Amino acid sequence: MRMSDPDFIVVGAGVAGLRAAIGLAHSGARVLVVTKEALAESNTHYAQGGIAVAIGGQEDVALHLRDTIDAGDGLVHRDAARVLVEEGPRRVEELLRWGTAFDHENGRLMLTREGAHSRNRILHAHGDATGAEIARSLLRHARAVENIELREWTTTIDLDIEDGEVLGVTLLDPHGHVRLARARAVLLASGGAGQVYSDTTNPAVATGDGIAMAWRAGAEIAGMEFYQFHPTALSLPGAPRFLLSEALRGEGAWLRNAQGDRFMERSHPLQELAPRDVVARAITREGTGPDGAPLPVYLDMRHVTAIDPATRFPGISKFLAAHGLDLRRDLIPVRPAAHYLMGGIRTDVNGRTSLPRLFAAGEAACTGVHGANRLASNSLLEGLVFGARAADAMIGADYNAPPSPSRTPGPEPASSPSASAAVLRHELSRIMWEKAGLLRDAEGLRAARQELAAMSIPDIRDRPTLELRNLHIAGQLIVASALAREESRGAHYRNDFPHRDDARFARHSIVAKGRDVSFRDF
Repeated sequence: MRMSDPDFIVVGAGVAGLRAAIGLAHSGARVLVVTKEALAESNTHYAQGGIAVAIGGQEDVALHLRDTIDAGDGLVHRDAARVLVEEGPRRVEELLRWGTAFDHENGRLMLTREGAHSRNRILHAHGDATGAEIARSLLRHARAVENIELREWTTTIDLDIEDGEVLGVTLLDPHGHVRLARARAVLLASGGAGQVYSDTTNPAVATGDGIAMAWRAGAEIAGMEFYQFHPTALSLPGAPRFLLSEALRGEGAWLRNAQGDRFMERSHPLQELAPRDVVARAITREGTGPDGAPLPVYLDMRHVTAIDPATRFPGISKFLAAHGLDLRRDLIPVRPAAHYLMGGIRTDVNGRTSLPRLFAAGEAACTGVHGANRLASNSLLEGLVFGARAADAMIGADYNAPPSPSRTPGPEPASSPSASAAVLRHELSRIMWEKAGLLRDAEGLRAARQELAAMSIPDIRDRPTLELRNLHIAGQLIVASALAREESRGAHYRNDFPHRDDARFARHSIVAKGRDVSFRDF
């Protein structure tokens, strides 16, 4: 079915977007879901380790809440965290009813453990393909709902604003045509911005589109200084920064330095299962020589005999084998890489943003649920829980008069992709990695701010340039927020302010177009 005037528009087809679309459609609404790539291409698809959920009763829920708050280093919005852990079991049961094939052993769901969790509560699918299985299940369900239109290879250019309200979006189709699509409300579930960094586990589609669009429209953006760097991405010349799941360490893998020694006991009592920010910084320090030259750091699973790595982690094992490595035999070289944005479009626990008719969910949103550092495997659960809640809020909202119908202005003037877009994108990601990455200081951040401000982004409406424009905004927001937070907390580490400062910064950073960064409670 091709709908000319949907009731709701969802930007993004990951776990948050698809779960929201299903909820909206089940209410009888007509839903348009747009994604700039194939429907299966999202951060959800690449999530390996699993989905954290407290299926062991109220004690487990309470412990999951405590672990989430502890990992967030003093900044978790407790109401959001409580919603996450309390509603999580119901959302996972829903996935099971829809045919999601989580791994079982002896007829029971298999549970594993990851960093900073106090007990085993991570469900996984096909060993290390949890995100892909959840995405498959949700997409299959969405395709079966008649009043959902799934439109791929369609880039969202900007939000359509009228009298301060979001009335729709402008879309660029694969043929260069621009369409103004209007609806009662818009949900941004467009994922993170990992491509702002040169080293990232994220796919090429993670360019901060929803966050940048919301910022241009005047929405409040929160917590952009908190970018989580996954400790263990493959560090091999000529190979992608492939994610080596935390579940490897959950199954007993160790970290070793260039001398072959374990080192995590010097950083945290949980050693390899410490919070991700702690592990990432420890690897970075061990991997830097006295002269600043890089030293190798390795993931070691050779001693683990309780499982067969090739069976438990088939996707990882297959990828490593293609590069001549075997978990059972080899030390695997690793290094941190940008992985997950805790910040994003500021929302309440129902997905409402600071702009009327605009909602957000998933990695594009910031409810405060992760605070300064996301607990491992809470991201897929976040997408499910807050995608569903956003749908309920969108259905129940009291809207003014409906917007005028969608229209198609016609094709844009023909333009070929800008060669400079690729060059500028490479330069931008290098600046961000070197000056606003895992370890930061005022000198580097100010240099990054100056270099980003000096960049001239071409005014061309093709996808590469639109993505560059969005990454440029995301980078500037990260730098501004990191400069303003003169302390170290969670994933944000300042060499020049190495300690946490609750007196000044036990609040969330908030920024909006035309306004400096401020700090306040959610």
